[in-house]
Amino acid sequence: MTKKVEFTSMDKGTRDDYDLISIHDSENERNLVSRVIEWLKMMDGESPYKISRLQHCLQTATRAEEDGADTETIVCALLHDIGDVISPSNHSQVSAALLRPYISEKNYWIVLNHGLFQGYYWMHHYDKDRNLRDEYKDHPYYQDCIDFCANWDQKSFDPEYKTKSLEYFVPMIEKIFSKEPKPFV
Repeated sequence: MTKKVEFTSMDKGTRDDYDLISIHDSENERNLVSRVIEWLKMMDGESPYKISRLQHCLQTATRAEEDGADTETIVCALLHDIGDVISPSNHSQVSAALLRPYISEKNYWIVLNHGLFQGYYWMHHYDKDRNLRDEYKDHPYYQDCIDFCANWDQKSFDPEYKTKSLEYFVPMIEKIFSKEPKPFV
């Protein structure tokens, strides 16, 4: 049996209780890479696209690497849709939250907003404004997000495209998630 905290209400916790929680959280953090890989594997199933959601992510990352992107950006391209595993309707926000402690503000913003920016390619089919992304036109990463979507995300549904394997990207995932997480409030 694993040792448990003494409290039933956080305001009654002691330093020993919170040290115990900290040890547990650290172990949980060390297992993050394997969980991320498992979540990616969960995306390798049926989809309405010609390829699986995993293949889409691998293709997006492959395109980013072929265009000379750095490791962090490649991993962001790989994980940009991982939030679909948890919550498809706000997958961009889920994906961005997972990555945020390990990546730059620029890549965080791109992953966070890519879903809205992808709307450019489909919203007009539903009589909606495809240019909703333009509310961010003065943001310093606006064009970067457009480029991410145009060059990598929106075109990565091609079953004929030579895509690198998940195993190929694992060392990159390990590199990004081995960084000391940045605290934020």
